[in-house]
Amino acid sequence: MRLYHSPASPFVRKVTVLLHELGQTDAVTLKTVTTTALASDEALKTANPLARLPALERDDGITLYDSRVITAYLNDLFNGGFYPQNSSRWETLTLEATGDGMMDSGVAMVYETRLRDAEQVSQAWIDAQWAKIERTLFALNTRWISHLSGPLTMGQISVACALSYLDFRHDTRNWRQGNEALAKWHAGFDSRPSMRATHP
Repeated sequence: MRLYHSPASPFVRKVTVLLHELGQTDAVTLKTVTTTALASDEALKTANPLARLPALERDDGITLYDSRVITAYLNDLFNGGFYPQNSSRWETLTLEATGDGMMDSGVAMVYETRLRDAEQVSQAWIDAQWAKIERTLFALNTRWISHLSGPLTMGQISVACALSYLDFRHDTRNWRQGNEALAKWHAGFDSRPSMRATHP
């Protein structure tokens, strides 16, 4: 299998962290591409008409895309337990969506300043995206911290990759302030070998 990959993408990192946790890094070849919303890689466009990362080209020629589709597929393929099949399944899926949503907003903030001319940048748009992240951080720090501290799931991986992306691209905003429980959890999770091996 081949994974269209960029080391800076938090969505790609979700997939590579899972591969490390599954012990299956040798099962997938990384094809690193350089792509943006305005200048898509040609090979990526062929594999995924949306031209978004990640995309997983299977050995049968079919390409899967959207990180949640890819992680669910890999979890099933390699008999992982990262999507519980009991009552906690829905919390896991919600946590994964929560992490992905933070990534969406964080990436949107980067695109706003990198892909627009300076006079076109909307500070109101950037502020609105950060407000979404702030609300999410508060929810994770309060309502979700017990779930994050439970058995390892794809929800935890997604949230950890999202928080690490905030460190990578938005470190001056200091997301840890006021979110001490979440910061402590992330510090522990970020020390996992899978996270260290996939640091952008």
